[in-house]
Order: sequence, then structure tokens, then C-alpha cells
Amino acid sequence: MPHDRFTIIITHEHTDFDALAAMLAAHKLYPDAVPVLPRALNRNLRDFLALYRSALPFRTQEDLPRRKVDHAIVVDTQTFATVKGMRRSTPVQIIDHHPLQRDLENDWSFAGGETGATTTLLVEQLAERKIQLTAVEATLMLLGIYEDTGSLIYLATTARDLRAAAWLLERGANLQVANRFLNHPLTPAQAKLYAELAENSRIYTVAGHSVVIASAEAVGFHDEISTLAHNLRDVYDPAGLFLVVDLGDRIQVVARSTVDGVDVSQVARELGGGGHPRAAAAMVRDGNREEVESEIVRLLHETVRPSLTVGQIMTLGIPVTVPPSTTIAEMVEVIQRYGFEGYPVVDGDGADENGRRAIHTSQLRGLITRRQVDRAQHHGLATQTIDQFMRTDPVWVTPGQSLHELQRLMIESNWGQIPVADPETGMVVGIATRTDLINLWGKTEPASQRDSMALRMETGLPDPLLELLQLAGQAAEQLGCPLYAVGGFARDLLLSRPNFDVDLVVEGDAIALARALAREHGGRVRSHKRFGTAKWVLPLHGASDEDPERGLMNGLAGILASPASLDFVTARTEFYAEPTVLPTVEHSSIKLDLHRRDFTINTLAICLTPGRWGELLDFYGGVRDLEEGLIRVLHTHSFVDDPTRILRAVRFEQRFGFVIEQRTQELIGNAVALLDRITPARIRHELELIFAEARPEQALLRLQQFGVVQEIHPDLRVDDWVSVRFERLRDALQRTAQPPANLDQLYFAIWTYPLPRSAIKSLDRRLGVMRSTVALLEDLNDLKDQVWELEDPALAHSQVYRILNQRLPASRWLLRLIEDSPAVAAHLDLYESELSMVRPYTDGQDLKRMGLQPGPAYRDVLEAARDAWLDGRITSEAEERMLVDKLVAGLLADPSLENRSK
Repeated sequence: MPHDRFTIIITHEHTDFDALAAMLAAHKLYPDAVPVLPRALNRNLRDFLALYRSALPFRTQEDLPRRKVDHAIVVDTQTFATVKGMRRSTPVQIIDHHPLQRDLENDWSFAGGETGATTTLLVEQLAERKIQLTAVEATLMLLGIYEDTGSLIYLATTARDLRAAAWLLERGANLQVANRFLNHPLTPAQAKLYAELAENSRIYTVAGHSVVIASAEAVGFHDEISTLAHNLRDVYDPAGLFLVVDLGDRIQVVARSTVDGVDVSQVARELGGGGHPRAAAAMVRDGNREEVESEIVRLLHETVRPSLTVGQIMTLGIPVTVPPSTTIAEMVEVIQRYGFEGYPVVDGDGADENGRRAIHTSQLRGLITRRQVDRAQHHGLATQTIDQFMRTDPVWVTPGQSLHELQRLMIESNWGQIPVADPETGMVVGIATRTDLINLWGKTEPASQRDSMALRMETGLPDPLLELLQLAGQAAEQLGCPLYAVGGFARDLLLSRPNFDVDLVVEGDAIALARALAREHGGRVRSHKRFGTAKWVLPLHGASDEDPERGLMNGLAGILASPASLDFVTARTEFYAEPTVLPTVEHSSIKLDLHRRDFTINTLAICLTPGRWGELLDFYGGVRDLEEGLIRVLHTHSFVDDPTRILRAVRFEQRFGFVIEQRTQELIGNAVALLDRITPARIRHELELIFAEARPEQALLRLQQFGVVQEIHPDLRVDDWVSVRFERLRDALQRTAQPPANLDQLYFAIWTYPLPRSAIKSLDRRLGVMRSTVALLEDLNDLKDQVWELEDPALAHSQVYRILNQRLPASRWLLRLIEDSPAVAAHLDLYESELSMVRPYTDGQDLKRMGLQPGPAYRDVLEAARDAWLDGRITSEAEERMLVDKLVAGLLADPSLENRSK
């Protein structure tokens, strides 16, 4: 700040510690600026200043000089009263940790950030500039952070607040002093008002949120009211809290919120006040307490956003249950099979009108957990039944209940897995678990997340595919079965990578859905009842302006793989009876379906049904790992169950430029030897997928680091030689209209080129290589054995022809890329451009007319003529005729030669 300017630092009235600390921090950054105390301070601030004022730079408004204020720094608020010396034209710099909520005047500026306290924003600058603090200054700033973050436990607290607090502690902040002023005892007047507020508290449920409105009369009350809001919030733990206090000449409203869905600042502004989404206040001059409370309730119904409900996080479908007669030994098998922590205990299984499994809440008897089973097994009670160990007094919730209610029920009942039942029929429709609640930590609110994913689909998908998914979602909703796009489609949408290969999972009957779509829109269905899968082959017609649906279907022809179709799978779970074998599959829920997948980034699902269009399901931390660029295996036994996932992990790592996280690397190292048990076709398929990547050598090199390449064949290597030739292959393919073989065959041929012929047979047994690929490998290997001849620049053209003409076109094409010898390249070019087209004029009919009997002699004569042309020994048709006549005459004159040829 220039020395000739008079700058002040101000904040809001009824100042709290965050505002006071932010004023001090701003003064430390701008030493020439004067921090001005507001007229109204909270009592704990007044007491703090009574002890430490002499060590702090604050001044009262009365102490200000009679000078014009050239600049004002406003902290922890965006609305403020002007002080002596300020004008409407005074430039203002606002520093606040809440988003900007007002229009800025000319010469005004705003600085903010997502932190729990404004003090944090300024302490970060102090730390960066290495500005020294006294112990009193550090303690006041710590008080500011602690008060606004609830000692670092409020939901708005960020990692930045913790780092700032730690920095202050390192500079001498006194926790004992902070604790004393943060937990200030109530005055007698506050205690009396608190008792009346507690007695006159009403609990409202608004859009699933619990909101408390407490009112009282306190004429002549002059103490602070905000402290009472903290005390009442600790008692009721509501999402929102409003204190309505009649002070005689006015009604004071103090509001607090703990969730994003309840923005108390919106209510306060309508009442003539203001504040922030989590803390606000208003002064109402007209009306009584009852009228103000009624107005608050009305405004809440207009402004509160719905909370998450049990139905939005539960696992849909009948949960895995067990009867009370199940033994501990049998229960161990159930746990090994499904892996859950708890299982509802029910009396028998019922069935609905369609014969499907159904359970009523009246059948619930209790809950048996993994821990209870482990303890019983440890004590040798394997033959005892679980009804002796289960938790009794069954509980359940409904889909419409709030998560707050679910959490409270879990605490009261100590059930970590609670059945979800239809409130009208009492039939169990799903289950909600502690894990479901934990998975919500740190996630974006569903409404904004849905909007974001919907926008991604609208902007990232071709219109015909987007319309098709909307059609499928509408049909699924009519059948009452949620539909999800899962796996790579959802993953790549978040990564902004085009991927139109859509995998669809149905929480219900996939076959019925596919048939419903075919009846409505045409096409045909192929289904597999045992696995609950269906393929809807789309109806492709000629273009028609009169039928928009025909245009839609035809538009998909160039987007979806031929034949244009959608694949539907019934949600399922699976378990492995033993390592490396294919799994046993059972129908299940979307959550369990995603749980069977390989890596967290592939466990994402996007709901396509209209009511939940764009809702992203992320039960297992896939979004977090996408953001951090990690490949993380979903289960510790995943590579044991299916070792081919090792190759997939590396393929995804290299494709996305991610890193396989440390624990996953350890699990890969432990499972590499199990690849020996995998069928050849499955390993070959994974290699083919790697060869389809942009730079397969990167994945192969990484596999070599893990020991996978050596496991496939001990002589295989991935080094600079391979990388250079893979790059040459890609360059050549850019210039080639028609490659001589499939891409995977070309890569594989280059990779195995250095190996001896015996290794090819070994690889064939290990990978079950296709016959055409084996033929190419063997042919190229034979050609490799003749490279030494081709390296001779003086090699006769006829010899070049004999070596190269018998080889596959793909072998010759690859040799040009593989070998560095100029002579080899020259001979290959000469063969392709000239030698391969050389043919003698003479043919078999000519030789027959000359009296030569059909047989091998024909080949000898014609090859001799061709070689003579190639080596320049003849240069005309007449010379060829003379040569052929001589050769035939020799054969006819000496029958032994002709007979030998035969």
C-alpha cells in the first residue's frame, strides 16, 4: 500500500472471531492499513480484547483521523456499513471465503476461495510471504479458523483450513486460550433465553431435510444470540436452524445450516437481511414471532433443495438373506461366496404373482454379521445355528426416508445393513449399508452431478446414439427396471474420449426390455435366457423423410458396430469356485454387478431412465481414481480369480497415461505365475487388444517389467529394437491403402522375428495362434534365414527372384520394415517394381507343341527362360525362342533327362 493513502480494514457488525482474525491478517499483509473495530462485537470477542487488546493493532471508529478514506479492505462479508471518511466512490477490496453474491461497483474488487474461514485465505498469504507473527496474533487467527469450521469438523472445512491451522500452531498459537474463548459459558440472560428457545422448538421436514425453528421473547436482551444457535444445533443436529427472538422493537432472526440443500442466506435476504449459505441473519421490524416463523416455513419450501434419500443410494433388489436355521459352517460358505458384511435373517422366502422371489418385512427376524460368524467359528461352534448369534429386533426403512434418518437408525439399532421396504406393501425392495453412506463422502450433489453428466452426453454423443439411449431409458422406465450405461462408456465420457460402444445393464429383465423395444420400434432380438442377456438388432431401412424414426435408425449405421445393435444384460453378480476358472453367475443389482468388475475406473454407471437421466453411480471410488490417474484393482483376489486382468491393467495404464497404484502392483507381482493356468485363447485375446492400442510397445514393455512377457515365452523381449520397428510399422500403415495382414498379425510377426523357428511352435501351443498367423511367422522366419544372401549387392536377379517369390506378400512387406540393410531394401524394391512382373513369352502349350511331354520339365524350361530374362542373358522374344528350342532339343535328344524331370 502506498504510504500517502489512508486505507482502512472493516468487517460486519456483531463480529465473530473469523472476521476479527481476518482483519488482523489483512493488517499484517498491508501494515499501513488501519483495522477498524465495528461497534457491535460478540461477547467472547469483547472478553478476548479486554485481555489482549494492547498487543493488537485494532482501533475504534472514534479513533480514526478526520481524513478521507482512499481505500477500504472489507473482510468476511460482502455487505457492510460505511465508516467515517468513506464515500460512495471509495474503492473497495472484498476478501471473503463465500462466493461473490453481489454486483461490484466501479473500482471494487473481490478475492475469495473455497475455504471454511476467511482467515485461512489470508493466512496462506502470510505463510507464502514468511511474515512473522506473535503468539497472540497466531492465537487470534487460529480462533478465527476454529470458530468458523467448528474446530475443523464442519462440512465446509477444507484441507486448506487444516494446513493454515497447523502453520499457526507452529508459530505459537495457544490451544488452551483458543479453547477457553471458543467454549465461553453462557451469561444468565443467555441461559434464560436458551431455555425458552429449547422449549419453543419445532422440527419441520422440508424436502427430506430436518429444519428446527426455535422462537422466544427477550425484550431488552442485549447479549449475542449466535452462540445459542451453536448450542441448539448440538442438541438437535438439524440440517437447518432458525432462531426467532422478539427483542421488543424488532425481531432478530439467526440462521445456520449444515448442508448445501438448505441455503439460509436465501431466506434471510427475503426477510431483509443477508449472509452466507451456512450462516445468515435478519432484523425484522414488522410482524410478530408467529408471522415470522410462518414466513420462514414458506420460504423454506420455496428454496430448500431435496436431500438425498435412501432410495437414491440403496442397492435395489432382494438382498441375500439366510434362514435362522443356517449353521455357522454354512454361513461361512455364504460369506465366502458373496463377501458382504451382514445378511438379513428371514423366515423362508416368498414369491410374487410372477413367481419371483419376494420378502415381506414381517418375515424379518434379525441380522447376522461376518464378525459374529467369525467369533462363533473361532470358538468351535460351527454346527450351531445363527439364530443364537444374530442381532434381533429387526428394523427397516423406506426409499423416501432421508439419509439423516437412515444414519440415526443405524446408530440406534447398530445394524450396518438395513432392508429397504415399500411403504405401502411392506415388501423388501433393496438394502442400504454403512458403505453406501461412506461412499457419499466428498461427492458432488446428485442434482448438479446429473446435470453435468447429461451435458456430457448431449455434447459428446452423436445425436442418433443419444436419441437411441433415451428411447431405451423410456422403455426401461415403463417396465419399472432402471437402465444403466456402464463400464468403458461411462469412464470415457468422464475422460472426454469418444466411445460409442455402449454396455447396458438392466436392474430387471433385460430380455423383456429388448423385446419391448423391438415391438415398439422394430428390429429383432437375440437372447440367452440362462445368462439374462439380449441383443436388439436395430431395424435399418431406406431413408424416409416421412418417418423420423427410420432416419434415426439409419443414422446409427455408421456409429454402432455392424450389425447396428444394442446389448442388454441383466444385472448380475459372480463368484469363482477356484482360481483362474470362469465364474458362476447369478442375477443381482447394479451395485453388485459393478462390484464384479476389474478396476475401480470401470465400475461407473450412468442411469438412462428419464427420472434419473445422467445420474452417475460411483460406489467404488472410480471418479477419484480417474481424477488422480490411478489404475486400482477392485478386490485383493481379483488377479487370482482372473490373471488376464494383469494384461488389462497394463493396457489401461498405458492407454490413459495413468499409473498402476502400489498395492495393485504388488498383487500383480503375486499373481503373474497363475497366467500359466489360463487358456491360450484368453491370453491371445488380451494381446490382440494390446496390439490395437496406439503404442502397444509401451504396454508390452510394462508387461515385461512385471514378468508377464517372460511368462508367455522366455525368449520374448521388448526393447528399443522392437519399439523402433513398431514405429516403422505405424508409419508404413499411414502410407498403405491395403495392409497385407491384420494389424495384430503384423505387430506379432515383428515382435517374434528375432526368435528361432522352434519358438514359433512353442508360442503356438502357449497362445493358440491362428493358422494364418502361424503361417506368416514361419514364412517370415524362413525368409530371415536367407537375409544374408539378400545383403549381397551383387546377388543375381534370378536369385533375388527365387528367394522372394516363394514368400508371402506380408513377409516381404515386413522384411522391408525390419531389416536395416540397404542391399536388402534395394532387392525388395527391385523385386516389387520389376522382377515380380517378369514372365517368359513361352508357356506350357508352346512346349507341348514342341513335343515335350507334360511334367516337371515344363517348370525347368520356363524357369530357365525367366532367369535368363532376369539376369539379362536374353533381351528379346527371339532370343528366348532360341534358348527354349535349345533346352527342349536337349531334353528330347536325351530321354534320360526328360525321364529324370518326370
